[in-house]
Amino acid sequence: MELTTDHMEQLIRTYFDGCNEADVEKMLRCFVPEGTHYFPPGMYEGPFRGADTIARKWVDAVERLGSIWTVDQVIADPATGRAVIEWTHFKTKLGQVLRGDEWYIFDRESGLIREIRAYYASPQDHSLTLLELGGFDYEGRGYPMAPPFERGGTD
Repeated sequence: MELTTDHMEQLIRTYFDGCNEADVEKMLRCFVPEGTHYFPPGMYEGPFRGADTIARKWVDAVERLGSIWTVDQVIADPATGRAVIEWTHFKTKLGQVLRGDEWYIFDRESGLIREIRAYYASPQDHSLTLLELGGFDYEGRGYPMAPPFERGGTD
């Protein structure tokens, strides 16, 4: 399938509509079956693995938290099969607002979402020495595992 900016944005918006409507089937139509949703450490019980798990977890959030999400901005790059969005999550039963970004990876054959990486706009947890997505294979994906150079001392 040839990905387009419009297709990618519309699929993300359909996914969010499914979240807001607590519509499992609508969300499932947006993902490859083995889709994965990654989160910062300590969020939930780790990554949501599988389209069905992703959909059911958001239905639960609607029921327990009164969750309502908005898609605030979208940038899509069909050439690489990636998109990034800014979103807002209103937890109406708790009176909380959470903001963040998500990176989307699209499956080139089906045009569906393969992966989401969530990044939250919140203070760093200074008790942690490693602040990254739980369960995400940074090394295997070629991310740097150490600084690219050593910083000299100050005089």
